[in-house]
Amino acid sequence: MIRFLLLSFIASLTAQLWAEEEAFRPEQGKFPPIGKAKAYRGELVFVDHVNRRGSLRLFVDGYFRERRLHHFAMLPYGMIYYRGAPADLRDVPLGTILYGEFFLPCDPKLSAVPNSKGTDPATPAENHAILLEDDLSFCLRQGKAWKLRGVDLTKESVKYSTSSNGNEGHLMASLDRKEGEEGLGGEHRVTIDGSTRIWRGRELLGIDDLIAEGLWQAKEKNSIADLHVQLALTWHPRYLYQEFHTADLWLNEAAVKVAQERQRQRHIRFIRLRWMPAWVDAIEYGNFGDANVTVTLFGGMDESLYADFKPGSGGQMAAAENTLRTYWPDHDGMEGKIVAVEKTEGEPPFGSSGIQVKFSMNLILEGFRPGRIVRIRPNNWPKNKPPKEELIGDFETRWPSPDIFKQ
Repeated sequence: MIRFLLLSFIASLTAQLWAEEEAFRPEQGKFPPIGKAKAYRGELVFVDHVNRRGSLRLFVDGYFRERRLHHFAMLPYGMIYYRGAPADLRDVPLGTILYGEFFLPCDPKLSAVPNSKGTDPATPAENHAILLEDDLSFCLRQGKAWKLRGVDLTKESVKYSTSSNGNEGHLMASLDRKEGEEGLGGEHRVTIDGSTRIWRGRELLGIDDLIAEGLWQAKEKNSIADLHVQLALTWHPRYLYQEFHTADLWLNEAAVKVAQERQRQRHIRFIRLRWMPAWVDAIEYGNFGDANVTVTLFGGMDESLYADFKPGSGGQMAAAENTLRTYWPDHDGMEGKIVAVEKTEGEPPFGSSGIQVKFSMNLILEGFRPGRIVRIRPNNWPKNKPPKEELIGDFETRWPSPDIFKQ
C-alpha cells in the first residue's frame, strides 16, 4: 500500500513538473510565439462575455471520464472567430464545439480564472486563449470541408428521439486530418433532427423541406456522392465519446458566405460602438503634458475597421484593463489626432494586426503607460457610452473574482 501511494505521488509530481516545463507563459507587452501554444477543443458550457472568460468541457482523444471544466480567459489580444468571421464571446451559443490555442496567464496573480496545475489532461495548465474558433471557422482557416457521404433517416438510426414528426437521423460525414493536425478527423455519424438549420444559399431549410423537394427520402438511407459541406457541431448526450449533434449544415459555398457576412456585420457594429483594442508601445512626452502615444492595434478584426485609422483624422483614446473593459470612454477618454499609421513589414505576430498608430493629445492618463491596454476610435466612429454592466466600477462589478469558478 505504501509503495502504491509512493508511486502515485511520484507519477503526479512528474506530470506536474512536465506540464510546468512544457507550458509557455507570455510576457506582458509582448505577443507570444504561436508555436508555443497548446491546442485544445471542447464544448462551450459557460460564458462571462463582459470579462471575456468562460468554461469548456474539453474533448481529449481516448479520455472518457467526467472531469472538471476547463475555465479559460481570453488574452487581451486573444481572437475569436464564429461562422468564419471575427466575433465576441457573446456571439457564440452555449454548446458550440470550439477549437482553441492556449497559453499560461502572463501573471498568475492577476488571472481572471483559477490557475490549474495541469496534472489532468482534461484540465490543462494553459487556460488563457489567444484563439477560439467554431468548427466552420476552423475548417475555413484550414482550407477544409466535410464530405457528406449519406443521410440515414431510418428509425433504427435514432437512439435519442427528439423530433415529434419522426424526421431525424444521422449524417455520415468525414473530415481529413493528417497525422499531428488538430481537430476532428475520419468518419463521423452526427445526429440531425428538426432543430438542425440547413442553409442553401440564402435559404433556411429543414429536413422536411429537403424531403418535400425529393432530395432526401424519409425513413431511408440516402447515399450522397461526397458532397462538400460545412457543419456546426454542438452537444450530444454521448459527448463523453465525442459524439455530436448538427446545429447547422451549410450545403454550398454561397450559404457559407451569407453566414460569414452576417457575422462580419455584427462584429463591425460591436467594435465601432466599443472601439478598437490596442496596447501602448511608447510615449513621446512634450513640454506641458502633451504627448504622442504609439499603440499597436490588436489582430482578429475586420479589415474595414483598420482602414478607418488614417493620418490627419481626429480620434479618442480610453484606458482599459486586460478584459478590454473601459471606465467611461466617451467621457474620460482623451481627444487627439492620429499623426501616423504604419504597417510593419512581413507577417505580424499572432494576435497583432501589425498596425501601429501614433496618437497626439494634449493630456495623457496613467493608463496610457507602455504595455497597458487602451481602446481607440477614429472620429467617424460613434462617441458613446457602452452598456453600464460592461464598464469598470459602475452599476455592478460583474463577478471580478475567479471564485465563481470554484467547484
